[in-house]
Amino acid sequence: MKPRIAVALLVAANAFAGEYAILASGTSMRVDSHERNGEQVRVYVNGGSIDLPAVAVVGFEQEYVAPAEPKQQEAPAVPPRELVSQAAERWHLPPGFLHAVVKAESGYRADAVSPKGAIGLMQLMPGTAHLLGADPKDPRQNVDAGARYLTELLRKYLNDPCQVRKAVAAYNAGPAAVDRYGGVPPYPETVAYVERVIGQWQKK
Repeated sequence: MKPRIAVALLVAANAFAGEYAILASGTSMRVDSHERNGEQVRVYVNGGSIDLPAVAVVGFEQEYVAPAEPKQQEAPAVPPRELVSQAAERWHLPPGFLHAVVKAESGYRADAVSPKGAIGLMQLMPGTAHLLGADPKDPRQNVDAGARYLTELLRKYLNDPCQVRKAVAAYNAGPAAVDRYGGVPPYPETVAYVERVIGQWQKK
């Protein structure tokens, strides 16, 4: 109990910064402190002092200053790999698969920005992030939105024997390009991306 009492006393002491001298004239003046000496009352103000007749001072009231609100501690940042694992569980994706996509996209870097403007761990384009209702600069929202989008793409090609490859290609080049070519578009970047993701996933 003693530590709690000590803390309570400390807070109480900090809550009072000075006092008000209530004068017989009906007015009051703020003072830092005071002391009585017979028929005189000495009040201390701004480093100096003033002597007043005791009869001129009706009494003193403490000045109350509300203690500062304690600062709320920010929740510790969750490591990027943990964010990915959490998103995989939330969207029922194989963890190794989602990790492979994130590694290929940004190498787990939340501050990664592509020349085309894709942002964060899962390299969301601002327009895509907006449609998904996510802030792409927030790592948790970024990963969650990317995982959700990937889940939607997997559902789009659900009954296709090349489901995963098409979904991964669509994540990189867009579903319109995949549909136009009937599979992985013949873009060197997309072809290499799909192989990199599938290869990384198969290593898990």
